Amino acid sequence: MIETKIQQSTTAAFKALYSAMLKPDDIVIQKTRKEFEGDYTINVFPFLKYSKESPEDTATKIGKYLLENMPGIRAFNVIKGFLNLLVGDGYWLAFLAENLFNKDFGSKPVLPGKPVVIEFSSPNTNKPLHLGHIRNNLLGWSLSQILSAAGHHVVKVNLVNDRGIHICKSMLAWQKWFSGKTPETENVKGDKLVGNCYVMFDSMLRKQVAELIDKGIDREEAEKQAPLLAEAREILKKWEAGDHDVRDLWSVMNSWVYAGFEKTYKRLGISFDKIYYESDTFLLGKSIVEEGLKTGKLFRKDDGSVWADLTPDGLDEKLLLRADGTSVYMTQDLGTAQLRHDEYNPQRLLYVVGNEQNYHFDVLKLILKRTGRKWAENITHVSYGMVELPDGKMKSREGTVVDADDLMDQMFGTAEKMAMELGKAGDLDEKEAKKLFETISQGALKFFILRVDPKKNMLFNPEESIDFNGHTGPFIQYTHARINSLLKKAEDKGYGIMADVEPMDLLPKEKEILKLLHAYPAVVAEAARELNPALIANYAYELAREYNQFYQEINILREPDPAKAGLRLNLSFLTASVIASAMKLLGIDVPGKM
Repeated sequence: MIETKIQQSTTAAFKALYSAMLKPDDIVIQKTRKEFEGDYTINVFPFLKYSKESPEDTATKIGKYLLENMPGIRAFNVIKGFLNLLVGDGYWLAFLAENLFNKDFGSKPVLPGKPVVIEFSSPNTNKPLHLGHIRNNLLGWSLSQILSAAGHHVVKVNLVNDRGIHICKSMLAWQKWFSGKTPETENVKGDKLVGNCYVMFDSMLRKQVAELIDKGIDREEAEKQAPLLAEAREILKKWEAGDHDVRDLWSVMNSWVYAGFEKTYKRLGISFDKIYYESDTFLLGKSIVEEGLKTGKLFRKDDGSVWADLTPDGLDEKLLLRADGTSVYMTQDLGTAQLRHDEYNPQRLLYVVGNEQNYHFDVLKLILKRTGRKWAENITHVSYGMVELPDGKMKSREGTVVDADDLMDQMFGTAEKMAMELGKAGDLDEKEAKKLFETISQGALKFFILRVDPKKNMLFNPEESIDFNGHTGPFIQYTHARINSLLKKAEDKGYGIMADVEPMDLLPKEKEILKLLHAYPAVVAEAARELNPALIANYAYELAREYNQFYQEINILREPDPAKAGLRLNLSFLTASVIASAMKLLGIDVPGKM
């Protein structure tokens, strides 16, 4: 790419002009601001400590060197120590010809070596996937695609939290109020049925707590004394002791949930290379805790519970085993991390988990390091903000979450309504139309969520996400379909896509799109480096927006000069290819027609 060539040539210029070597970090190349003439700008102020000259003189000398020695640079100007470089049209035309049929444009080949292991989804088997899980899954899937495109061997893993007190609450509720009911008898997905059990438990628990408070017991003590919670804890102890009846019910209810999860994952286009289960990893976590006790890195309190004292690291004491010997989330995460290290020896271990767990991952890394596992430095928590709706936050226990399946159904209905009103499916049969509505609705959902920087909280508005003229997935999908229609019309008129392009002067709009296309590999690399799919999403929108302006302002099929028409068709063809590639990195399909 030309930025690398500019950096290399600038290093050579400085060595020739000043007999000094610039550091790579000294050479900052940016796109030239629109109010100035140029394509790329170099800030020369970091060079002055070596050149011992004014910013203007330093920039002018480097500009002259590049003009004389670097093919592709046709002019330069200097504004207050900023060197603006203009790239010749010949470079852009050669770039277009070289990459027109390059199906791997923007991607690097995956090289052998240590993999990047990325965990995402990580659901609990006491409730269906909801809107928060959707953001998690979409981020994890997109990051795995982006990292693969950047040349990394990626392993996608899921840790199912299939044991613990929350699971026991749903089991107890089923025994008390849902006994005999199955997904088949109730005609609901299995994860939905188990989620209803969880909501019922919480509702009945709150009633018990309220009754105890009415008797004069304070809230904290009332929550401890509530009979339902005591029963749930007893089930957890029996589970860890291997009680057959408890384990059998647990297996059946989890099987219902897994079947429900799989349907949701399939609709989202999500899959995993390996699924771990907390029930298989918590014992390894316990052994790490026992190891830490023996070496004095952890300690046991008088009640028998085991803790890590992290106060020297600015944190607090962290519980690892309860007084009754049962484990907590941290225990199984210790075991799972060790298991993945042993299995993959990854260069990085990424956890896609909401920002409310920032503390949890600080603790996880500290405990692993304290117990002698230096590889804990390779752990990265990919933290993301919460998703809210126009009418407020979601609460799992109270049943006010937005079920992922219900949301996707709602999105489908909205996509169908808007597409029909705009005539987007007029010539499609029923099967094709349904496929189009699903493609549009999924594109709207995924793009609206992924266009936001993961670290930020976001407000999801289903109606706003499906707008064929807005900053949305359907707008980009429609742009791709529009280009396909244009290319089909061109083919019918005898125009073909050919890599050979005659030398010619480019119009500003043509050049602007070529510059955007040229930037795609760098955007992919930056998105991988920053672990941020929003960079891809907003790049795809900018490219689609720029192309639509070009389409409205510039003749393509009505251009009388065949060479110019051919150039614009080539430009359109590569634009469609890059849009499809970028959207694929977001997990979004683009329809051929719309």
